[in-house]
Amino acid sequence: MAAGGFCKLPNGRVVVALNLPSPGTADPDAAVRVLVHAHNRARALTRLRNLGLRAVYLRGNAAPPTPDEITAVLHHPDGLIWRTTPDNAVPTTVPELWRPIRALLRGAAA
Repeated sequence: MAAGGFCKLPNGRVVVALNLPSPGTADPDAAVRVLVHAHNRARALTRLRNLGLRAVYLRGNAAPPTPDEITAVLHHPDGLIWRTTPDNAVPTTVPELWRPIRALLRGAAA
């Protein structure tokens, strides 16, 4: 089960954030944060399942998207982005940029 959450926008749409295991890596601690912009939570999860992420479920609202994450997904034309989950123990000066979901799925297939 993936940790994640959602945020309902004033226009009725939602942004869903999920922490998923990174596909295509042997490291069990490697994870990615995926953001989806959709009409409702069910459609957001359906968008991910249609891309091949079949076992994606959202239970609760433990890790909702931050305002910065909401802004990032709203400004992306696909409304579906990801980046590696940051390690809070290691401070970084430059945050990782958000990437389109195609880059994640292409990397997993290689």
